[in-house]
Amino acid sequence: MTSLRSEARRRRAVATLGAVSAGLLVLSACEKPTPLATVTVGTDSVSSETDCYNEGKSVPTGELAKCLKNKDIKSIKVDPDETVRFGVDPKIADKGWTILMNGQPLTDNSTKTYRTIPGSVFFNAQYGAQGNTTVVSVQQGETNVTGLWSFKLTKDA
Repeated sequence: MTSLRSEARRRRAVATLGAVSAGLLVLSACEKPTPLATVTVGTDSVSSETDCYNEGKSVPTGELAKCLKNKDIKSIKVDPDETVRFGVDPKIADKGWTILMNGQPLTDNSTKTYRTIPGSVFFNAQYGAQGNTTVVSVQQGETNVTGLWSFKLTKDA
């Protein structure tokens, strides 16, 4: 009777060890998440990872062009009288980052993790805005672009 119990315990231990090992194997096969960029307007915010990130290495120019044209990006409504806040993961800030508006630089390169811009800028033709929707991107790196996070800002009248 005792040997049956110890045999059952041994089987459970082997099964548990096998399940834990399989779980660790699955986790090790997962990709690391990319750093996050966040846009906040008032009390609303959206965060995004990106497909255009290359762990500190340059993203090929063709890939960047595709990412800038991506239609499946996070969106947030912006009242032109509100302040738009951009926050980035320290991994992005360490390499320096620039805010692009419709693919063109809007700010200088920065190593801070946080920046603010008046909402009216994103709908002002003087800054290249066209209509009530603007695509804004966070570009990691200045000449050596290693990541790109994009958001769609929609005018909230």
